[in-house]
Amino acid sequence: MSQTARSSSTASHSNDNWRAGLRPPPRDDRPQTEDVMATKGIEFEDMYLRRELLMGIFEAGFERPSPIQEEAIPIALTKRDILARAKNGTGKTAAFVIPSLQQVDVNKNKIQALLLVPTRELALQTSQVCKILGKHMGIQVMVTTGGTTLKDDILRLSETVHVLVGTPGRILDLAGKNVADLSECPIFVMDEADKLLSPEFSPVMEQLLSYLPKDRQVMLFSATFPIIVKDFKDKHMNSPYEINLMDELTLRGVTQYYAFVEERQKVHCLNTLFSKLQINQSIIFCNSTNRVELLAKKVTELGYSCFYSHAKMLQSHRNRVFHDFRNGVCRNLVCSDLLTRGIDIQAVNVVINFDFPKNSETYLHRIGRSGRFGHLGLAINLVTYEDRFNLYKIEQELGTEIQPIPQIIDKGLYVAPSAVDEPAGQKPVRQSQLPEHQQQQQTPAPRAQPQPQPPRQAAPQQQQQQPVYQTNGQQPQAARQNGGAAQAPPRQYPGSTPVNRGQVPVAQR
Repeated sequence: MSQTARSSSTASHSNDNWRAGLRPPPRDDRPQTEDVMATKGIEFEDMYLRRELLMGIFEAGFERPSPIQEEAIPIALTKRDILARAKNGTGKTAAFVIPSLQQVDVNKNKIQALLLVPTRELALQTSQVCKILGKHMGIQVMVTTGGTTLKDDILRLSETVHVLVGTPGRILDLAGKNVADLSECPIFVMDEADKLLSPEFSPVMEQLLSYLPKDRQVMLFSATFPIIVKDFKDKHMNSPYEINLMDELTLRGVTQYYAFVEERQKVHCLNTLFSKLQINQSIIFCNSTNRVELLAKKVTELGYSCFYSHAKMLQSHRNRVFHDFRNGVCRNLVCSDLLTRGIDIQAVNVVINFDFPKNSETYLHRIGRSGRFGHLGLAINLVTYEDRFNLYKIEQELGTEIQPIPQIIDKGLYVAPSAVDEPAGQKPVRQSQLPEHQQQQQTPAPRAQPQPQPPRQAAPQQQQQQPVYQTNGQQPQAARQNGGAAQAPPRQYPGSTPVNRGQVPVAQR
């Protein structure tokens, strides 16, 4: 064999074995639903991505694209505008991060991708995904949000930044001060676009777009698209490619229950749930910041590890809580709707609505914190007499059924098969395990004995087709039949009958 042929053979062998030196995380063998498994069989290698980007993708633990990634990435690489709608927890972040990183020229000292998100926690998470996927590419990623000093951002922007991730207000401030130069930024992404186009953010978005070049690529991603998105599309997008993977709104892997309780019984009910459920990590939602802190205090007094987070906290405290909870330092997180959007913590398998939300959009985003990326999860709603009409309305608007909670919940509905045999209940936590700014005096709570489990029953699956756009409060298309009258599952809402103490409250049909 000639030297040229040998060198060619060696190079080919090297190209074939480039994945051998990668160090992906341990494989996640939990079962996954069709939300992420119903793919066309396209692989990341089929998308003509850079070798360095593929290395980051596989080292992040991504094995193959999810349906939204299959649909969005190839189109985004053609630099066409995209309007994409997909369920929470199905891989939307990577669907726009991967094509954004692919198009960055590291030799060009300019901001080349602007990724906008509505909350600070989501900005931190999105920037982390960018850094992980692009770590072999030499791409410089910067995150900026409100609540931090401008001085640090100004110093950072004096250096090379290729991808800028942040919240609208702060980025508009930097662009208005001519600190962030967006004049040659060809990629503009809006994650959780329905929130970014709400009246709260809409004026800021209009101003931001004036700093970007006219030939920019605009990509909008969200789980829900109110009618206002259509107005933005007509005004600022160029024949966008529309992707709608919302044949149903709720995740198939999330089983939903409600427990009918009186307001004064909620803490007792929560204590019972903690003792009976096999919780890996849980997020507990309240409707106000004051109730967040009060409930967190009650939970720690019961002896369970608990963090809390809300919008009135110092940003440094919020960052620390989010970081520690994501790393598994604590099992339970009490929060307001601050963390309803986009927050991806794979270990969360139970979401509890301590206060039932007022609208279907908030409910959809809350329960989407469990069952991430097609895994199993459990959503439990504590419903009072005053909440009964909201419960009915949300069921109708989402085309789903929230069932009464049974005495014993099958672990197979929300626990990975490898962990089903573990005993239920949470252990009391030591005071030293809590962050300094959230420590409370605690008393241990008794542990419940594990209960025998009934045969698993599959969660009901809806087969309803959804339009890309929907007005606020509009019912799903499949529910609007027979002249527009939505047919509800028969239900008699109970009165104020007290539940039996010592067990999970059970609603009566």
